[in-house]
Amino acid sequence: MEISDVKGKTVVVGMSGGVDSSVSAALLKEWGANVIGLFMKNWEETDENGNCQASKEFKDVVHVCEKLDIPYYSIDFVKEYQENVFQDFLEGYKKGYTPNPDILCNREIKFKVFFKQAMDLGADYLATGHYCQIGVSNKRPSLLKGLDQNKDQTYFLAAIDESVLDKVIFPIGGLEKSEVRQIAKKYGLSTAEKKDSTGICFIGERKFRPFLANYLKPSRGNFINLETSEVVGNHEGAQFYTLGQRKGLGLGGPGEPWFVCKKNIETNEVFVVRGEKHPALYVNKFFLQEMNSINSNISEPAEVAAKVDVKVRYRQTQVPCTLKKCDNGYEVEFDSPQKAVTVGQMAVFYSKNRCLGGGFITETGSTLYEG
Repeated sequence: MEISDVKGKTVVVGMSGGVDSSVSAALLKEWGANVIGLFMKNWEETDENGNCQASKEFKDVVHVCEKLDIPYYSIDFVKEYQENVFQDFLEGYKKGYTPNPDILCNREIKFKVFFKQAMDLGADYLATGHYCQIGVSNKRPSLLKGLDQNKDQTYFLAAIDESVLDKVIFPIGGLEKSEVRQIAKKYGLSTAEKKDSTGICFIGERKFRPFLANYLKPSRGNFINLETSEVVGNHEGAQFYTLGQRKGLGLGGPGEPWFVCKKNIETNEVFVVRGEKHPALYVNKFFLQEMNSINSNISEPAEVAAKVDVKVRYRQTQVPCTLKKCDNGYEVEFDSPQKAVTVGQMAVFYSKNRCLGGGFITETGSTLYEG
């Protein structure tokens, strides 16, 4: 899409209260669009200090929109978020998985009900502050990585319905984060120096495990050394830990750091090993379901297999693999073993800088540990 394409068009910007969506709105106005700021409230709860995260974020939205002289509104999706995102999130943790609510939020809320709300308001386009870009392949929109590789967010959008992309704009996708902050300063936006949000949006600044303990009952169990079967410590519930986790275990002693390599939810045991290169942390393959394609044929790979790149977590560098259909979904085999492949997370496929879509990991192959 060319900048000139939005001139005179009505664009609803999903305003989060952060610098990225703020600059997205500023750029669209500069490009001649009729911009409307729309804040999405997904969570209704105060933290331990009595502060409501959504209220604080909306105040920043108000400041930015008034500075830019654009209309703004707030819409409540708390019910939809609870039913379509948060309940799945909790159920996943109860089963011992590590779900990603940001992926579900994009699929079920931002690019579904929120998108529909924008279109119902008469918008020609919905814009968000994601670090992504939209290209064209086979006369259809495709999802491309953001220019800033450290901020690229295509991983979180791999589950959305591709049909919305011809009505979506990512104004900052072709910018570095440093440029975004410079633009915010140029416009005098109050969010110019605001710290980037990290982790799960509805938790705010709270620590994750105490938050989760409000919904999942803690249950004391043992950390077990995988190699010796010895108990090396205690924990408050296997569901609170994820494969490959090192921080927050509370395990010390001489030697390399401990890492989580396996969990047994039924017995409430967490198995650990020493050293980030331990073979018990690595697998050659995994299986997935709920495949979503974005202008690609990954849901119908070639009769033998398809060679693509994959990421099994957000911060991982994409690695080459072979994707093929199997009796119960899809099988992915890495060209070289990979660490901490986790059930419940999403595997996202790429061809260079193009995101092809992805699916949810349901099972992993055996680790490299032969003990």
